[in-house]
Amino acid sequence: QVQLVESGGGLVQAGGSLRLSCAGSGRTFSSHAMGWFRQAPGKEREFVAASSWSGSWPNYADSVKGRFTMSRDNAKNTGYLQMDSLTPEDTAVYYCVASTAATTSMSPERYSYWGQGTQVTVAS
Repeated sequence: QVQLVESGGGLVQAGGSLRLSCAGSGRTFSSHAMGWFRQAPGKEREFVAASSWSGSWPNYADSVKGRFTMSRDNAKNTGYLQMDSLTPEDTAVYYCVASTAATTSMSPERYSYWGQGTQVTVAS
C-alpha cells in the first residue's frame, strides 16, 4: 500500500514558478511509476507528466512540455514537479499518482494510488 501527500501548491503570478512535492509512504514507493494529473474547475482530469520508478523516460503533456520538469528522489520517497513559466491556464488542483505497473500512461485508470491534491492558482 502506498500513500501520497502533495505539497507546494499556492498562488503565483503568471510567468512565475512553483515546485510541487509528492511524499510517498511505504517501502515499495521507490519501485512505483509516478506521475501528475490536474483538474481545473468544470474540466475533466488531465494528464500532466509521468515517469518510471527510476525517473527515466518522462512523458509530458504537450501543454506543459518545455515548462514542467519531473524528478524524484527515491532515497527520500519523494517526487517533484517543477513548474516554470506558469500561465492562468495552469490553474488547477494537481494530483500525484503512482502505479505498480511500469507505465508512463496518460490514462488515469493506470494509476492505483492518488494523493489528495494541491491547489495551484496562477494570477494574470
